[in-house]
Amino acid sequence: MPGRKISYFSRDQICDPQFRMHVPVELLNSVESGSVPPHELVLRIGAPIIFLRNLNPAAGICNGTRLSVRSLRNNILEATIVTGPNAGDIVYIPRIKIIAMADGKNPYDFSRVQFPVRLAFAMTINKAQGQTLSSIGLYLPSHVFGHDQLYVALSRVSSPSSIRIMIKNDISILENHPGHYTHNIVFTEVFQ
Repeated sequence: MPGRKISYFSRDQICDPQFRMHVPVELLNSVESGSVPPHELVLRIGAPIIFLRNLNPAAGICNGTRLSVRSLRNNILEATIVTGPNAGDIVYIPRIKIIAMADGKNPYDFSRVQFPVRLAFAMTINKAQGQTLSSIGLYLPSHVFGHDQLYVALSRVSSPSSIRIMIKNDISILENHPGHYTHNIVFTEVFQ
């Protein structure tokens, strides 16, 4: 994207004071997870972003909302909502404290103060649920693994001609059937 890029760095800290001296901040800075914004958030005006928290659902600022960056300031982002009933509204996004709970990648609970967004040139099928898009490109390096995921992905657009699917050849061929295929996982138990 053209234009000047600006990097915003988070402020990370272990939640339990007794461990703060034992865990280097650089380790916390390296934690990457879909539920927390990145330590270094690099943005430009016009960049597509997705919101990661419910800040003000009534105003349309909630988890999964897609926005476009309008202005980059030191402690606030100005953005335009691009989807949903609040599309076109201008919103101001502050840095907030986000608590990242211990998991397999991170053995400690820690807080990250950062803008609750990440770049959204692409999104997961789950984040796309509820979105309406003019066209989609669906990348399937493996078969979808959950009930209705393929339906959710393919129903984001109103016309089948607006969909492009990339699927690996080695998982998409059925013997004696021309073309490419993927599994549509349906748990029939949910219908009983």
